[in-house]
Amino acid sequence: MVTTEALDRLTLRPLRAADEAVALAAHAELADEDFHFLLHLDGTVFADYLATLERMRLGRGLSPTQVPETFLAAFIDDDLVGRVSIRHALSEQLLRVGGHIGYAVRPQFRRRGIATAILRQSLAVAGEMGIERALVTCDDSNVGSIATIERGGGMLDRSEEVMVQHKLRYWIPTASLGAGGP
Repeated sequence: MVTTEALDRLTLRPLRAADEAVALAAHAELADEDFHFLLHLDGTVFADYLATLERMRLGRGLSPTQVPETFLAAFIDDDLVGRVSIRHALSEQLLRVGGHIGYAVRPQFRRRGIATAILRQSLAVAGEMGIERALVTCDDSNVGSIATIERGGGMLDRSEEVMVQHKLRYWIPTASLGAGGP
């Protein structure tokens, strides 16, 4: 069970070599849902994967369609409970679908407030990067993510183009996180 005290211990940090087994297990769990827990995983050894994440964070060697992004794992104590990717800028594609922040929670940790805690901390990181309003998108059928984003202060963008794709786009001011946050 995840308690309020446990949520207060949630930390976002880069993956480390020692996290390989649990990170790959999380990746396999979400693959069953057609979701990639580990972004840009291309079959390389884990140490090379970690180097790719650092290169992407620094914006080095990116293709014209890629933007710098920071990938952080969410831990409560020693448990890997989720992850987040924070894009430093928006490409045309990310402006439509994806946004600045993309998060995931492992199935066994869902419905416990973890996604809200991840989003809250991610918004603070995005604000530190100079992002004043973060775009967060989700499927229009993902009730849990909709609730998480709205609890985080998300304001629905009702543009027709997005609604046709069955995606919802929310803008969240990162400055709204003053003392106490959403």
